[in-house]
Amino acid sequence: MIRIQSKPLRTVLVWQVVVTVILAVISGLLTGIHGTASAALGGSVSVVAGLAFAMVMQSSGMQSADATLVAALRAEATKVGIAVILLWLVLALYKDVVLIVFIGSFILSILVFSM
Repeated sequence: MIRIQSKPLRTVLVWQVVVTVILAVISGLLTGIHGTASAALGGSVSVVAGLAFAMVMQSSGMQSADATLVAALRAEATKVGIAVILLWLVLALYKDVVLIVFIGSFILSILVFSM
């Protein structure tokens, strides 16, 4: 089980999940099962990338300002890399994706992470 030590990161990840669920329900009502799946996948890409960010930050021993900056840059690079790979996988493997819902859910979830 993954245990995130930072309360702010845990809060952000919970809000990302909440936003993803709300968007999946709304999309499901408007566009059907593929809309629900697309919204859930878009938000999940962001949540998984956020988890990777949190794990990298948590695993780095930040002793100084320099180490903190390097850890933050490494965590951000990891988040972006994982997000790009997951976006590509979903678009390559899920042929019935509702693109506007998928990308919209991803963007909204990323915006929640940045808050």
